[in-house]
Amino acid sequence: MKTVILKPSDENIALCAEAINGGKTVAFPTETVYGLGASAYDTKAISEIFRVKGRPNDNPLIVHVASADAINGLVREVTPLAEKLIARFMPGPVTLVLKKSKSVPDQVTAGLDTVGVRMPSHPVCVKFLRACNVPVAAPSANTSTRPSPTCAKHVLGDLAGRIPYILNGGHCEVGLESTIVDVSGAVPKLLRAGGISRDEIAEACGCEVEIAASGKVALCPGMKYKHYSPKAEVYFSAYYSGMAAGIAMQYDALTSAGKNPVILCTEKNAGYYGTRNVYDMGADYRDYAHNLFYMLRKADADNFDSVIAEGVPSDGIGAAIINRLVKSSGGKII
Repeated sequence: MKTVILKPSDENIALCAEAINGGKTVAFPTETVYGLGASAYDTKAISEIFRVKGRPNDNPLIVHVASADAINGLVREVTPLAEKLIARFMPGPVTLVLKKSKSVPDQVTAGLDTVGVRMPSHPVCVKFLRACNVPVAAPSANTSTRPSPTCAKHVLGDLAGRIPYILNGGHCEVGLESTIVDVSGAVPKLLRAGGISRDEIAEACGCEVEIAASGKVALCPGMKYKHYSPKAEVYFSAYYSGMAAGIAMQYDALTSAGKNPVILCTEKNAGYYGTRNVYDMGADYRDYAHNLFYMLRKADADNFDSVIAEGVPSDGIGAAIINRLVKSSGGKII
């Protein structure tokens, strides 16, 4: 099979929608990362997603819809908490977990009685989902454990020859996967940090947000398995006033051991590292999040075998960055 990157013309969007309705898988852009989609009602196509990615089948998928009304057919009840978050954040980078309806196959939810639903804001994605006219189940469009793709070229690098089409929507705006919140009960539970912070969720809900603990059962994507890992070994620093000195020491130790490292740092800190290899992650932590997966993949392309990432504060988007770096590094904190 030859994989083709398609410009987002009306004709090509219709072609990708036709493929979805014909039982095929298609990669498509969202504002967070690229997704690998299939009809949420087609169990054979859903199985193909898991096969193509090499994804464990006990890791649930998120169902993408073009409108809030489409959520009703996927869940037993749109709870009051869900209504508040839909009104505040949809379309946008948030996934709501609710009790699933009988129409959602168990393959999508990995046997759970809940389903994650989201309404992306990327204009190409919205046109694509409307053209499909069915809910589209999708994880990120990468092979399992790799950094999520934030441009069409990343998808091609991982999935060439495995899928027919990649719908090109340019570089993803957010760059990290959606925030996932369980709103199936009376208290909202944060399952995965993302572009919308815990504080923003709490403000919209009008109550505190619990943080769900990881366990043997994956309640949502990203909770159980290794994720977001380049070929390079990843380390990241705790966030403190002297972290640049600590990072420089780790860098020098790696080079003394024959390694070829690169540092991920904010624009204002680049000068602290002298002539050491650095990737500028941008002016602020939103930029850092936007560039994270892109730079992890770039490190492999540039033949660096080690990546040292600056730490960030744990509030706001920082919680999502830390979550991804913990997963990417396997918890190797310096």
